[in-house]
Order: sequence, then C-alpha cells, then structure tokens
Amino acid sequence: MEDNAASGLREQQLRRRRIKKIKSTIIVGMVIWIFLVSSLSVTLLVKLFRMEHRLDELAQSIISVEQVVENANEKSASSPEGNKEETDALADGEDGLDNALKEGEVQKVYLTFDDGPSENTEKILDILKEKGVKATFFVIGQEDEKSKELYQRIVAEGHTLGMHSFSHKYSVIYESLESFSEDVAHLQSYLAEVTGITPEIMRFPGGSRNQVSNTDMSEFIRFLNGKGIVYYDWNVASGDATSQAYTPDELVQNVMNDVVRFETSIVLMHDADNKSGTVEALAPMIDKLQEMGAELLPIDEDTKPIQQIPADSVE
Repeated sequence: MEDNAASGLREQQLRRRRIKKIKSTIIVGMVIWIFLVSSLSVTLLVKLFRMEHRLDELAQSIISVEQVVENANEKSASSPEGNKEETDALADGEDGLDNALKEGEVQKVYLTFDDGPSENTEKILDILKEKGVKATFFVIGQEDEKSKELYQRIVAEGHTLGMHSFSHKYSVIYESLESFSEDVAHLQSYLAEVTGITPEIMRFPGGSRNQVSNTDMSEFIRFLNGKGIVYYDWNVASGDATSQAYTPDELVQNVMNDVVRFETSIVLMHDADNKSGTVEALAPMIDKLQEMGAELLPIDEDTKPIQQIPADSVE
C-alpha cells in the first residue's frame, strides 16, 4: 500500500512538473511573440513616418521644379531673348515691371527663411547677428525645448516671426478650408504662447500658386484676408529648394543675378536641417548685397507684399 501511495505521489509530482514546464514554455513563447510583434509594429511606424516625411520633401521639390519650368516657359513665350526670369511667378504688376529697379533708387532686400527651426536656424541667427542684419523666418510647429528657444531668439534679436503652417504636410494643410484654418490657428496660438508675439504674416507652403492643393487657393486667401493675415511669396529664389544641388557659391550667384533687377526683393531660402549649403552661402551673400548698397530688412507692416496670386484679386 505504502509503495503504491508513494508511486502515485511521484506520478502526481511529475505531472505537476510537466504541467508547470508546459505553462512556463507557453508563457515564454507568448512573451517572445508579444515582443516580436511590438518590435515589428514600432519598426513599421518608424518607416511609415520616414516615408511620409520623404513624400513631403519630394512634393516640395516637385513644386519648385514645376514653378521653375512654368516661369521659364512664360518667359520664352514673351521674350525672344529668353533672359532668365525669377524662379517663381510675380504678382507685382505684369512680369514684375511695377517693381523694376529705377535709376537712383535704393534696393530693399528681405532675406526670408522657410521650414525652421532647426540646428541650421541657430547657425543662421549667429551669422545674422555677426553681420548686424535682420531677416524673416516663416516657421513650422516644433514643440521641443530647443525649438522654443529658437522661436524666442528670433523675436528677441529683432527678426520677424512669420507662419509657414504647423505640420507642413501638404496633404493635410490643403485638404480643405477647415484643415487649413485649424492648422493656422494652431500655429498662431502656439507661437503666441511661446514668444508673446502673435504672428500676422504667413507664407503658403509651396507658395500661393502651388500645384498640390486639393482646394482652390482662393478659399485660403479669402480666409487669410478675413483674419487680417498678410501672406508673402517671393520674387527671388536662391534655389536651395529645387532638386538641383547648388553649391554655396551658386546659391549666392542665383540671388545676385535677380536682386539687381528689382527695387524690392523678397528672397526665398530655407533653414531646415538639410540646408547646410544655405548656411555656407549666407555670409558671402550678405557681403555682396551690402557692397552693392542694398538695404537688408525684416518684413514689417510697411513691406509691400510680393504675391503670386494677389490678395486683392480674391473677393
């Protein structure tokens, strides 16, 4: 009897051990499975985010190229000499003639930077401070502490802070008037909270005559007009947003080739993370502009807007 009882007890103990081992194996397997699924999900999300960011960059490059081609075609049709037009369409009179430089006039040049803040924004601010020049920054929404410091520095050092959209995602911003208005309100209130200054100027991502908006741009222009927000395009572009990889010297030359033609020039440049060439070009560009006697200014309430689609043409 005792032997049978002992044998039964051993069998129960072995059974329990087997069951415990099976449970442990199942639990470990589930943990490994959950870990693998979680890792895969995180990897996919990261890749999706990077892909979305890249698509936005490609969209911006396509806009720039399309605008260059459009203006080149317009110039070829209107001028047998085929001289180089500014890289984006003008709204300051027909072909910009109302803004053409007249003898004896002092040229006004507004250096503007889109898509910041970034590490390059800090470098650009250092150069501007060294040169004693004020500029205009059309910024996007960045909520990290470093970006907040850069927003504050832009204002503190006397530069003009403008809006360029919070997300800079074309598919979101231009989906509808509601999406656009929410984006503008979000960025405007955020910048006011961070800097104490409520921006009242804006630059459309891609310009007011971009080719990617799903909604008629006149709806957005009408909205900005109603809010008293003035938008600024440009009549001179450095070329740092095109698909062509210009050297810093070429960026300088692109600007100098066009600013000599206008009484007032609004120069398009970019201060995103990947615009190191713009940083390298800035100091020599400022030197050349000052040598020619140009007055370098930040955009303010007295600055006449350069607009591809004139705001007053939209009722």
